[in-house]
Amino acid sequence: MADKTATANDPARDPQRRIAAATAIGMNALNPIIHFQASMLRMWADSIEKFAENYEKKLEETATTVEERDKERAA
Repeated sequence: MADKTATANDPARDPQRRIAAATAIGMNALNPIIHFQASMLRMWADSIEKFAENYEKKLEETATTVEERDKERAA
């Protein structure tokens, strides 16, 4: 009888507990990787935003330069 009680509470013999423990270990291992990927995605998005801002700024500078050149030619 004592053997049955010991095996009933033994987590190594219960497949659900083993799967749950393995899943918890796997999720704990993945947590830093997921955080790293999220930070890389944020950096990528920031660099794209900066590129878009610089592109718009250069586009406006080019447009004003072309307008000034056209005014000089017309005069």
